[in-house]
Amino acid sequence: MNILVKSAKIVDASNKEHHLKKRDVLIINGIIERIAPKIEPTSKTKTLELKNLHVSVGWFDTGVCFGEPGYEERETILNGLQTAAISGFTDIVLNPNTNPVPDSSSDIVFLKNAAKAHIVNLYPLGTLTSKAEGVHLAELYDMKNAGAIGFYDFKQAIENPNLLKIALQYAQNFDGFVYSFPMDNSIAGKGIVNEGIMSTSLGLKGIPALAEELQIARDIFILEYTGGKLHIPTLSTGHSVKLISEAKKKGLDVSCSTAIHNLWFTDEALEEFDAKFKVLPPLRTKNDAKALLKGLKEGVIDFVTTDHLPMNIEQKQVEFDNAANGTIGLESAFGAINQLLGFEWAVALLTKGRERFGLKTPKLKEGEIACLTLFDPDIEYRFDHEDILSKSKNSMFLDSTLTGKTYGVINNHQMLLNETIKQ
Repeated sequence: MNILVKSAKIVDASNKEHHLKKRDVLIINGIIERIAPKIEPTSKTKTLELKNLHVSVGWFDTGVCFGEPGYEERETILNGLQTAAISGFTDIVLNPNTNPVPDSSSDIVFLKNAAKAHIVNLYPLGTLTSKAEGVHLAELYDMKNAGAIGFYDFKQAIENPNLLKIALQYAQNFDGFVYSFPMDNSIAGKGIVNEGIMSTSLGLKGIPALAEELQIARDIFILEYTGGKLHIPTLSTGHSVKLISEAKKKGLDVSCSTAIHNLWFTDEALEEFDAKFKVLPPLRTKNDAKALLKGLKEGVIDFVTTDHLPMNIEQKQVEFDNAANGTIGLESAFGAINQLLGFEWAVALLTKGRERFGLKTPKLKEGEIACLTLFDPDIEYRFDHEDILSKSKNSMFLDSTLTGKTYGVINNHQMLLNETIKQ
């Protein structure tokens, strides 16, 4: 693959020589051979010129669901990876939300093989417990050897504190990465939205912020006792950010993420009982969203994630109480986070996190393998069904005004562009 990327603004704060300057980037056989103000094309290279082109290191999402195996009607691995690529992501962590769930080494091998040689790198998580039932630990060591980069019972709380204790102790033997979903089910009960003014006015059962915060406090105490490496996905409350901050000040090896939609929307969006806004953890208050944004800026929250969760129409177009949780988020990710924080912050957040999973962060430097995301941060548009590439269409960002679109990616000696905005 020989490509000459022309007149692209480099977005790479670690490289003062090129950061926010227009450069030509010459890629020969998948390697960045030269970066310079002007490079003349040759007959052996394909020239790529795009309007207001910006280029950064390839983006990384720590929390994506597809459907295959078992829920292919929601999303397949192939189409999911294509969607990720056109949305600007070169690397994704795949949540264990399939049927059957990946709780053995053979399941991990299947997922790795299904994504083999694709332009997007897929890194699967295995379940923490057998069949994600929360009773017995799954084959953690075998799954790690097969390529699992962490262990997570997807959006299911570890109710037994001793199980989390044993998991953290055991995983230290092979540098295992344990997830714990922040929800105390005894507090959450049958709640489906944030407990507060909106849940009361709408007559919907609420999930108190306490349900999340109590679980996080418990998990931090256990981590302090056991040691190990713990990740708490998709924080949604302001006090949760404080708890994580205090744990990090103690030197505990804990990381966390928050979903982009919890930064963008609040529980006020529930007023029309539209099930596209039904997610777990639920949309919280304006004060919570502000605290999450502040936590990201201060580095307390380590990652921002799409929490991409396809659900087919039969699971969403039903009564709100009976609808499934989840929203897709890959396609809208950059437009939303860019509008909230600007493209430099957005790129910084979307490119960080690989080291936490034992992965190497690519570099936008001469001599390095080309792993690039191509985008225009200035396009303002209304996000509609034409922007959705996923098989499922359950996006809560529908009809939102977003800023910034991705052209596609260059990775693994391949290039994939969004033909609808390529110019």
